[in-house]
Amino acid sequence: MTASFLEEVKEEAGRATEQLLLQAKTEPGDILIVGCSSSEIVGERIGTFSSVETAQAVFEGIYEVTQAHGLFLAAQCCEHLNRAVIVEKELMKRDHLTRVNVVPKPKAGGSFGTTAYQRFKEPVAVEKITAQAGMDIGDTLIGMHLQPVAVPVRIEVKQIGNAHLVCARTRAKFVGGSRAVYDEALL
Repeated sequence: MTASFLEEVKEEAGRATEQLLLQAKTEPGDILIVGCSSSEIVGERIGTFSSVETAQAVFEGIYEVTQAHGLFLAAQCCEHLNRAVIVEKELMKRDHLTRVNVVPKPKAGGSFGTTAYQRFKEPVAVEKITAQAGMDIGDTLIGMHLQPVAVPVRIEVKQIGNAHLVCARTRAKFVGGSRAVYDEALL
């Protein structure tokens, strides 16, 4: 990858994260789940052309923003690891998450998960999480790690490199039926 391509995907990832967080109503301590196909970013089919340097650029763009907003970044691994998630040990303990024993690698876990494992202070792999917002870069299917109810978020950034980008926020479930009154701030 060229230096200009890597800088471009880092910038796109950071900008997309900022745009998502503007609409997602996240609070410090919330979780952003990211699924990222570095293969798709470089224009190849998912799972066929893992690129560590591309994943590192995307990670840097996203991580800078999540840190500035006080959020936990969670990196979804690929299906070879049953979409396990790399998080900080602090989050695992806070949310009583189930730890699994795996160290992601580019061809077994994905380059983005591998990068998170290398860059986090105390990385651990967990089986699943319940995130308040999400970014799916390259159609990696992050829905299993989003808190119900997931709501699509439309932002200006439509792709990272060549990869399709889908963003989501979550909202509280509505309960109570037709006579219920709802808190507009939670919509």
